[in-house]
Amino acid sequence: QVQLVESGGGLVQAGGSLRLSCAASGHISGYHMGWFRQAPGKEREFVASISWSGASVTYLNSVKGRFIISRDRAKNTVYLQMNSLKLEDTAVYYCAADLAAVVSTTQDDMDYWGKGTLVTVSS
Repeated sequence: QVQLVESGGGLVQAGGSLRLSCAASGHISGYHMGWFRQAPGKEREFVASISWSGASVTYLNSVKGRFIISRDRAKNTVYLQMNSLKLEDTAVYYCAADLAAVVSTTQDDMDYWGKGTLVTVSS
């Protein structure tokens, strides 16, 4: 059983930065990890993923060049560094774990989810 707890959300001005963390209880070294987000009134969408080894990363086009996903296997933690934040990045951000053989960007493929952390970007 894996439990995921996100932290690091908050209120930030447009153009600012935040770093989200996802701490796992239970070993996630064999899991691919992903970040998803759900904006008010919208469906949850994929943001970024990282393979179990950390060698492969994938991003939503609108966050490429601004967000960086990483993982610290020793700390059982995954991070999402968010830079140059925009108003449209406002959302609840969720961490997810996927034990499949191939990295997925589809939320239905995720095995475990955190409860989310709110990011609000103001003008």
